Amino acid sequence: MKLIIIGASGHGRVVADIAKKCGYEDIVFLDNDSSRSSCGGFPVIGADDMASQLEGDLFVAIGNGQIRKMLMERNAGRNFPVLIHPNAVVADDVEIGCGSVVMAGAVINPGTTLGTGVIVNTCASVDHDCRVSDYVHISPGTHISGTVQIGDGTWIGAGAVVSNNINICSGCMIGAGAVVIKDMNEPGTYVGVPARRTG
Repeated sequence: MKLIIIGASGHGRVVADIAKKCGYEDIVFLDNDSSRSSCGGFPVIGADDMASQLEGDLFVAIGNGQIRKMLMERNAGRNFPVLIHPNAVVADDVEIGCGSVVMAGAVINPGTTLGTGVIVNTCASVDHDCRVSDYVHISPGTHISGTVQIGDGTWIGAGAVVSNNINICSGCMIGAGAVVIKDMNEPGTYVGVPARRTG
């Protein structure tokens, strides 16, 4: 199986490692930085606009949710696989949208739904009955408690904690180590313990 990964970065290197563990044998990268010739031992063969010329599954390995969305929409109709590290724990009834990745040590508990292009990073946990919308990035070591809803494109920083029954609107950026104990109804940047909007 062939996989074309857009984004020859550290995140892309991790995605390639997971893809290899999931059975992909032929992996290439596309990246707009022409100085990059390889990533994780795999070749960088051109810019991201080459994707339409290549056959194979496609994965956008870029942390920025807006860019991830733009590139996935630009390549609509392609097969965007779901990549799950073998050492992640994902409950049987979890639903995961195309182009999402679940990294090593992550735990996703029953009743949870992940949208399109979601990143659940290393050792993050998403507890029961959560709804994680499209292009959300859940950073390493983040803990999302049960029955949480997270809107499109939200980024949750490393080590953040979200309490039970919280609703987070689209377009939020939650700082590393923040503790969310109240609904976030307005897009913006939230930091601190408890998390407060700063911009």
